[in-house]
Amino acid sequence: MEELKGRNVGKNCRTHYKGTFNDGTQFDSSYDRGEPLEFICGAGQMIKGFDAAVADMEVGQEIDVHLMPEEAYGMPSSEAMITVPLAQMPGAEELEAGARVYLQNVMGQSFPVTVTEKNEETITFDANHEMAGKELNFHIELVEVK
Repeated sequence: MEELKGRNVGKNCRTHYKGTFNDGTQFDSSYDRGEPLEFICGAGQMIKGFDAAVADMEVGQEIDVHLMPEEAYGMPSSEAMITVPLAQMPGAEELEAGARVYLQNVMGQSFPVTVTEKNEETITFDANHEMAGKELNFHIELVEVK
């Protein structure tokens, strides 16, 4: 992974942002919450393209960025498809395709999945991030750097 360069890398940045899909549908906005998002630039807390956009901004500056999936949540991976025998998942017979549920990994941490398929014997979950494969647009305003 190439190292991120810029005046704000390693600093605590506060940004207001609005995220939209290519069709203009908004998926997130710090303006709506009335509270800027705070993160350490370049520390991996944000998706790559957002981090890179903020790395060299000046306080008060506003920019618009268009991110390809590789700079955002990546492309969907077939390795993130999980098929389990229904007998091993009590309650799963109630689930329908499209349902969002949480599974636990071996460490006991929960992670969100979407039911993609279910038959008499098995149920299949998609553990890809729900925005995997999507191009994202952000309007970013750098509010403060400390």
